[in-house]
Amino acid sequence: MTTHRATTLARRTTALLAGGVAALLALTGCSAPGDDAGSTEVHIAQFAGWGESIVTSELWKLALEDEGYDVTITAADVSPVFMGLADGSFDFATQVTLPQIHRAFVDEYGDDLVDLGAWYDETRITVAVNADAPIDSLTELAAHADAFGNQLVGIEAGAGQTILMEETVIPGYGLQDMNFVTSSTAAMLSALKGATDTGANIAVSLWEPHWAYLEYPIKNLEDPKGLLGETEAEHVYASTAFAEGQPEVAQWLQDFSMTTEELMELERQVFVVHGDEKPAVGVAEWAKANPEFMRALTA
Repeated sequence: MTTHRATTLARRTTALLAGGVAALLALTGCSAPGDDAGSTEVHIAQFAGWGESIVTSELWKLALEDEGYDVTITAADVSPVFMGLADGSFDFATQVTLPQIHRAFVDEYGDDLVDLGAWYDETRITVAVNADAPIDSLTELAAHADAFGNQLVGIEAGAGQTILMEETVIPGYGLQDMNFVTSSTAAMLSALKGATDTGANIAVSLWEPHWAYLEYPIKNLEDPKGLLGETEAEHVYASTAFAEGQPEVAQWLQDFSMTTEELMELERQVFVVHGDEKPAVGVAEWAKANPEFMRALTA
């Protein structure tokens, strides 16, 4: 885990990431099924460690396999996902978050992508702390930095959420003297679990809805300056080849939507009830309890 005080998209090394996508595809033994109209192969790109991406990717894998498709899911970091969608290595991804979180990536690769629409539009970025923390607002965090080990725990260095924190939230609330630690969503959640298990104070960059709010005693810090932004929407983005070659599936994805209650219960099944098992297990349990929802996905 490393500490970053500034992160920009310019740090990405395109050649290295392209090689990463190629390596991922080699490991799965998959080509780009969208290249062939009528193909039954589908390759879903999953944002590694992103809860909504995990559960909805598995949800669509289950639904499409029931329709006779051969579905592969590959987890990758944000940049390789967008590169893979743009070059047709991946068919679609379910958690492209706009207008802010993934805006830079959509601006860079959007000419080679197809927006199949938003399936959820109530996501919001948060800074969360343990429920018994001595503060309730971001305006208080700088003065109480020592209580949090002078540390604010973030997610991936290249994520739009991280850039928002570094460029807007941290300077806006005078938090420049705190260490903003970035590594991965999984590492952030591990740190959150460790702190809440031991009764320590912790401040993390998070978002709602998220299963962590079901699992851990945490609260959001108030954002009186509105620097965390407005609500975000979760979109399905596809490669142009897939959208053109698989119009029926593209239409199913375009019609996809979930309520907050549906999404949170799905995440609870995957990450809380069946947290020690593969995500597919929790998704299958949720699907079994929601047959009408599953039928509607491919209607």
